[in-house]
Order: sequence, then C-alpha cells, then structure tokens
Amino acid sequence: TMQAIVTNGAGGPEVLSIGTAPRPTPTENEVLIKVHAAGINRADILQRAGKYPPPPGVTAIIGLECAGEIVEAKGSFNVGDKVMALLSGGGYAEYCAVDHRHVMPVPSSLSLEQAAAIPEVWLTAFQILHLVGQVKQNDYVLIHAGAAGVGSAAIQLCLGVGAHPIVTVGSDAKAAFCRDLGAIAAINYKTQDFVEAVNTVTNGHGADFIMDCIGASYADKNMECTAQDGQWVLYGTMGGTVASSLNMGSILRKRIQIKGTTLRARSVEYKAELVSRFISHSMSRFANGEYKPIIDRTFGAEQIKEAHEYMEANQTQGKLIVRF
Repeated sequence: TMQAIVTNGAGGPEVLSIGTAPRPTPTENEVLIKVHAAGINRADILQRAGKYPPPPGVTAIIGLECAGEIVEAKGSFNVGDKVMALLSGGGYAEYCAVDHRHVMPVPSSLSLEQAAAIPEVWLTAFQILHLVGQVKQNDYVLIHAGAAGVGSAAIQLCLGVGAHPIVTVGSDAKAAFCRDLGAIAAINYKTQDFVEAVNTVTNGHGADFIMDCIGASYADKNMECTAQDGQWVLYGTMGGTVASSLNMGSILRKRIQIKGTTLRARSVEYKAELVSRFISHSMSRFANGEYKPIIDRTFGAEQIKEAHEYMEANQTQGKLIVRF
C-alpha cells in the first residue's frame, strides 16, 4: 500500500483526508513515479464534489499532474530520472503509474515543486492555442481568468509566438500580476467592461482568439469583441452552460470559429502527441527561463482541505501545489 489523499463520499473540502490505497502496478506502457509534488486544479474540486467522475478504468484518487522520480522505467526513461507527468487521475498519492509517453523530463533549472505546476495547465493552454485553435503571430488573444494556472501559462505561450495577450481578472492585484507576466492589458471585470477595454486596446480590431473557461455568462460579450475570422475556444463553463441570447448572426457575419475542448478524456495517443509537441516547443524555454511555472502556494498533504478552500476562494495567482 501507499499513502494517498482519499475522499469520503462527495462534498466539500472536509471529505478529503490522508489514508492508504493500493500502490499502482504499471502496465506494459507505464512508468511508476514516486510523487514528490502534485498540482491542484479546478477539475479536482469538481471531482471531489461528485461533478466530474474519472474516465472509465481510471483510479478514483484525485490529481491530474505530478512531478517526482521514476522508480520503474519504460520507454526512454531510466530509474531515478526526475520527471513530470500528465495524468488522468491519481496524482494525490505517494506513487502513480502513467503511460511513458505522457511523461516529460524536468528541466534541470526547475525544482520538482515547480515541475508539478506545469503539465495540466501548460498542456491545456498549449493544446488550446496550437492544436484546437491555431494562434498566429500578432494575434490579439483574450484570456479569461488570466491569473489562474491555465491563464498564467497562456500569457507566456502567447508571448512565445509573438501574439498579444489580453486578460480578464477579478482584482487589481491579479491584473498587476498578469501585466508583470507580459499581458499587454489586464481588465478587472468587476470595475471595467471588457468589451470596451478590448476594443480600446486593439484599436477596434477585437480579439482574434478567445480562451474561454467561463461560458454562458460571457457569451454575448465574447461575441461582441471577437474580431473578423476570430477563433473562440471554450474549455470550461464556470459561468454556466446555457447562453440564452447568443446572436447566431454575428457568428456568420464575423465568420467566427467556436470550438470546445477537454483534455482529461482524450485518447492516450492524442495526449502522447500533445506532450511530444509541447516538449519540442517548450523545454528549452523552461531551461533558459523564458517560460516559468508560477506557484502561488505550496501545501503539505495534511493541508489538502485548506488547499481546496483556498482555490475555491478564487484568490489564486498561478498554481497551488501539494507536497508528498
């Protein structure tokens, strides 16, 4: 057995506790990782609440990413290698098994805690910008929830291809954080109308690309500030799922492409291709400091309830990490 964070039914942070679980046995394509740190994601909160069950055949242990060292090797990896991995589940534990093609080497400049902040959010942002949509140099990219994990990765990935990131956030502190990361504008949606702000920043051009994790409550405003031939990728519905007044005429008139995407339920092959492309694009940039994982706070495993409460309070700037 091994130590793991277990859930006692579905509910609030109080259902989480440290317990034991069977140590996973890797299949023929999997490595076994001794986990040093795992990233905390919004999906973890949904899963804990019973709203986002793991895909069929995946462990009930929460956790979509981890960093640690290889204890049973496959593929190009050796025992003792420091790695980070994209998981379908199981990150909140002392050990996890994962397909070796979903595993990435940790750049020597990064700690394992920093590495644990990379896989889920950076691969989500990279997938949205490069596989689901096609971001181009000089695009104006509107990123909702810009200070969160995916947002803070997306800002850097936009700069990496010469696009111009514009973010919406819920506080002036988060706005300053995003500007420090390189956003050309950071809009506090509580005090500013983001449609007006986007039009001002882009001289009336609008957003060529929208990264949207909000959904229904922003649908009309997104439509209004999308540029001609704009791409709009939906990857979350924090603001609801039913947009009652969406103007379909604007989609035709502006030739807008709207796409939806998830990552967790994608095929093993898709994730392997995503990881491979991300390694080619990003590893040297992490090594030289152009890209940096942003950690807000790190919690011990025994503080997992507090970690989930902190994420649910919507105050995060960057990632939350749990240490094992």
